[in-house]
Amino acid sequence: MTEAMGHGAAFHLRFRPMFREGNEFSCPCDATGHVAMDELSERARNSYLFARAMVGWVYARPEVTAARQSEMSLA
Repeated sequence: MTEAMGHGAAFHLRFRPMFREGNEFSCPCDATGHVAMDELSERARNSYLFARAMVGWVYARPEVTAARQSEMSLA
């Protein structure tokens, strides 16, 4: 479920899997981790809501990263 959206965003909110076989999810956010859900596609919004609901079960606590850093590590 790795998704890179909002190519112009300065920051990404990254949800890393708690287990090695899981998929990472990333979406654009501001410096404080606020996601503008109205700007996401329907698919991205659903994925974000799923990832947020699964924190502690599937995903570790999300972290805010600079866009350049997260794009490089997702490549």
